[in-house]
Amino acid sequence: MSFSGVLASAQPIEHGFRITVPPEWHQGRTAYGGFSSALALSAAMRVTDGLPSLRSAQVSMIAPVVGEVEVRAHLLRSGKNASWVSAEITGDKGICFTATFVFMGPVESALHVNDQPLPDDLIAPDDAVPLSKERGVVFLRHQFDVRFALPRSALKQPEICWWVRLCQREELDPMVELLLCADSLPAGVMPLLPPTVPISTMQWQANVLCPQPATRDGWWLLRTLGDYAENGCSSQRMGMWNARGEAMLTGIQSVALFG
Repeated sequence: MSFSGVLASAQPIEHGFRITVPPEWHQGRTAYGGFSSALALSAAMRVTDGLPSLRSAQVSMIAPVVGEVEVRAHLLRSGKNASWVSAEITGDKGICFTATFVFMGPVESALHVNDQPLPDDLIAPDDAVPLSKERGVVFLRHQFDVRFALPRSALKQPEICWWVRLCQREELDPMVELLLCADSLPAGVMPLLPPTVPISTMQWQANVLCPQPATRDGWWLLRTLGDYAENGCSSQRMGMWNARGEAMLTGIQSVALFG
């Protein structure tokens, strides 16, 4: 089932909606984190009319999001130019996911800084090698096209860089699509770990760099760099660009390593 199909099947409840997580959106024993984040954003965007553009999201992945879940959102504050909205997902054992979103309109400013360079040796999506559908985790196999954006290297580094696009992206709000795609890479330190080591994202802070994301042919460039790993905790920096090389999103994520 596509993400727009999941939303279409949602049952309205007070302050949100109820859905059943389709198995094809699973990542291990839980829903894929971008799926949960996009669900929470979809609920947040319904709390009031006239919300400006999403500019920041902070999410906590507390417990598995699986089976029948309820998604609710509440307006925390609406100022002259910015609004804060909280959202949460609950399952049969209680809260499993929380999020805080900041929506903000443009403000006149004399400051112009954009230091988000593309990776070196980038391969265009039309020339990139696809990830085998046999190798990807469940949600990647069913929901995404993935291609390797950098040349293959014999050196193992805490870096992953892919071109990613949704197989079915019709009828999606552009900002929901952006967040749905933005977490689809494995953890940056995965190339350094044995394939059987379990990992789990704990928190994700994402800052949206454009008021209206758009790309060509659905392709988004994602890059994750692991810059710390000690005592079972890893920190990583994340970047996202459109097919024209324009920066769309940056982020930082905390990941638990169980081995």
